[in-house]
Amino acid sequence: MFGNLGQAGKYLGQAARMLIGVPDYDNYVQHIKLTHPDQTPMTYEEFFRERQDARYGADGKGGMRCC
Repeated sequence: MFGNLGQAGKYLGQAARMLIGVPDYDNYVQHIKLTHPDQTPMTYEEFFRERQDARYGADGKGGMRCC
């Protein structure tokens, strides 16, 4: 399934980040460059804020709330 141990570690790390809700900026940038070459990728800070807003509903339209 995996070519080597390093590749397995990469996928396990990515899966762990997804489980705990840490956005994967490197995959986002790769996706934008491959599928939307006309668009400029967000900075890490912009990306992180957008993912946090989407997860926790900063627009007031739902999402998870803590309190």
